[in-house]
Amino acid sequence: MSKIDKNIVSPENAEKKNRPKFGHEMPSRRMIDGHTRPCSECGVFDWNLDESRGEVTCNSCGYVAEDNLIDPGAEWTNRDSGEDRSRVGRPMTYTLADKGLNTTIDVRDLNNGVSGRLGMSSRARRDWRRRRVIDERSKTRKSRERNLVKANQFIRDHSGLPSALQEEAARLYRLLSSEGFVTGRSIAGVTAACTYLVARQEELPRQIPEIAESFDIPEKDLSRLIRQVSRRLNMHKISSPDQYFDKFVSDLSLEPSVLLVLDRLWASIEPHEEFWQGKKPTGIAAALIYKAASISGSSRTQSEVCNIANVSEVTLRGLLRNIDELFGLLGIEIE
Repeated sequence: MSKIDKNIVSPENAEKKNRPKFGHEMPSRRMIDGHTRPCSECGVFDWNLDESRGEVTCNSCGYVAEDNLIDPGAEWTNRDSGEDRSRVGRPMTYTLADKGLNTTIDVRDLNNGVSGRLGMSSRARRDWRRRRVIDERSKTRKSRERNLVKANQFIRDHSGLPSALQEEAARLYRLLSSEGFVTGRSIAGVTAACTYLVARQEELPRQIPEIAESFDIPEKDLSRLIRQVSRRLNMHKISSPDQYFDKFVSDLSLEPSVLLVLDRLWASIEPHEEFWQGKKPTGIAAALIYKAASISGSSRTQSEVCNIANVSEVTLRGLLRNIDELFGLLGIEIE
């Protein structure tokens, strides 16, 4: 088991001792529908939606950006009887091209025995099937609607995100499509970029090679689109190596005790941003996990760690040397 003496502090580390940790210097980024730019008064990106007042305000300066918003919730008309008398359907969703607001003729209502029991003849069912086909074709007659249908299908089938994050990725793609950004670019590439940015915003461990393989696009194209989309939507964020610890430890089938050693190693390195910023976060995470596993007696080969983190063994060995040099400068002994 490792023994890290945290009482030994270098002069460089002493100056940064009282600084706030990275990622906490600025307020958390909050973006809501219709407000994807910073506040025009203070420049801070921290919007708040007050549904009871129908207002969108800036949490930093209190500027009211929009008021008298329409409540998209159910229009309840319940009486004393307690029956549900909501007069609306399912909520609006960005994962459908029409946001789920159009009327849909369900094929199940025409094929099962319910229609026959309710008195609908076979000829009437045939006519309604024809109307259903015409209705479905009319919804995707415009090229932009067909584009949204295909993009939403990509997000649902290949993103692997929870439903709430799929909704956010679809909303970002719809915003880019309305601004003409998607024209001339790959639909799969833009949806993959939105998926990566949403996952990074929520601190989910998703790697570019993993998403590129899922969407079947080259890694270089995806990296370029991620930079372009992040600049367009002002979604710049630096990924931290600790976001990948849990996933990599799980993929390597390591003991939970490795996380304790890993957290202590990272706590010693985190204040020194000049060491790990600018380097591939998955590489730093892989090097720390390799060292923590060796200290804990659950060592893994460099090849196994590199396959999980998608880094080369040369990169891993170079980062291990840099970490050892940093610990030597700090006077930290690892056994």
